[in-house]
Amino acid sequence: MSEEPPELDRFLALVAAVQERDSSLTAIQAALLVAAKLEIARDSRAFARKLGIAHSLVLREINALAEREGMLEIVKRDQKTMRVHYILPPSSSP
Repeated sequence: MSEEPPELDRFLALVAAVQERDSSLTAIQAALLVAAKLEIARDSRAFARKLGIAHSLVLREINALAEREGMLEIVKRDQKTMRVHYILPPSSSP
């Protein structure tokens, strides 16, 4: 049995901490916030690919976060690829 890399453990711990602070967040939403903060992924397709999640689920969670003021800001949408680029607003801290 192989051990998980320390980066993965850190990422999962940060996701859990974000969810603990805001229990209304789904695991994917918390992971999106952490990934944006750590600059792991700043667009929907990269996030979906890196975490092995369906792109449609990621899009749904990004839109839900964007509807909550101050959580996540959509900066660009590519209509052809459906890729959504996002950033954390300056006042946001996951």
